[in-house]
Amino acid sequence: MSLKVVFAGTPEFAASSLAALIESEHEIIAVYTQPDRPAGRGRKLTASPVKALALQHDIPVLQPQSLKNEDAQQELASLNADIMIVVAYGLLLPKAVLEIPALGCINVHASLLPRWRGAAPIHRSLLAGDKETGVTIMQMDVGLDTGDMLYKLSCPIHPHDTSGELHDRLAPLGAKALLKTLSLMSAQQIEPEKQDDSQACYAHKLEKQEGDIDWSQDAITIHRKIRGLSPWPIAFTLLGDSTIRVHSATVVNSFHDSAPAGSVIEITKTQILIACGENTVLALDKIQLSGGKALAVKDILNAKKELFSVGTKLGS
Repeated sequence: MSLKVVFAGTPEFAASSLAALIESEHEIIAVYTQPDRPAGRGRKLTASPVKALALQHDIPVLQPQSLKNEDAQQELASLNADIMIVVAYGLLLPKAVLEIPALGCINVHASLLPRWRGAAPIHRSLLAGDKETGVTIMQMDVGLDTGDMLYKLSCPIHPHDTSGELHDRLAPLGAKALLKTLSLMSAQQIEPEKQDDSQACYAHKLEKQEGDIDWSQDAITIHRKIRGLSPWPIAFTLLGDSTIRVHSATVVNSFHDSAPAGSVIEITKTQILIACGENTVLALDKIQLSGGKALAVKDILNAKKELFSVGTKLGS
C-alpha cells in the first residue's frame, strides 16, 4: 500500500533515506529540512543535502525555523500525510506535531536502541569500543529517542572503522530498514517493542575539545578516539606550541618499559611510535601539522624530519 509521506531530515545520512523513498511506491508530498546555512570559505548560504535532493525531484520543500508555533503546525496538518518520517532533522518535534499524521512520526536512528540515544550515536559507539551497532526505526514520542522500536538492522564495527566509514555503511542500512518498516506497517504486521531504559546511554553532541589526546590513556583507548573523531572534529595533540591533528594511527603489539607517556620512542620510514599509558604503544600513520594538509607520516618525515626525534614529547 502506498503511503502519503512527509519527510523531515537535513544531512547526507538523511538524504540516503529520502533517495530510497523517492524510488519506492510511496508518495512524498513534502520535505522539511533546516534553513540554509552559511558554508565554505565564502560563507555562502547553502542548501542541505536533503533540500538539494528534494529540489532535483520537484518535491515541495519547507524550512521553518521551528515547529512549535501554531502556523507551522497548521501548515503540516494541511498536507494530510499518512506518516511523517524523521531522519537527523535537527529540530525538536513537539507533541502536537507527533500527533498530526494518521500513523504518527517515525525516526531512523543510527544505533541499536536503547544503547545510544541522542545526537552522536555513531561517534559514541566507536569511542566506547562497541563491537556492533546498527539502525533502529522508532515510533517517536515526546522523549529523546525513547519511543517504541519498530524494526532493527545490525552492523559490525570493524577494528579500524572511523566514524565517517561507519556513517557511510549505516546510511544505506537505515534506508533499507525504513522501507521494510513501511512495508510491514502497510500490511499491519508491525509489533512495537518497548525500550529498556536501564540499557540506555546518552550520546552527547561532539565538542572540539574532546579531541585533545591524553597520552596517559592506553593505546587502544586513544586509537578509539582517533577513529571516533574522524572526519570531525579530529583528534589532536600539542608539539611545543603547535597543534598536530592525528588522522590515523595503529595500535602496536609491543610494550615499552619506562618512557614517559606522549614521548616518541621510535621512528621508522612510515610511522612515529608514541609511548602511551599502561606501557602500550601507538604508531602515528597520518597527521596534519599546523597550517598544512593531512599527510602520511612518511611524507611529513621527508619534509620536516627535524620536528621529531626519539624523546620528543607530545601533549600538554
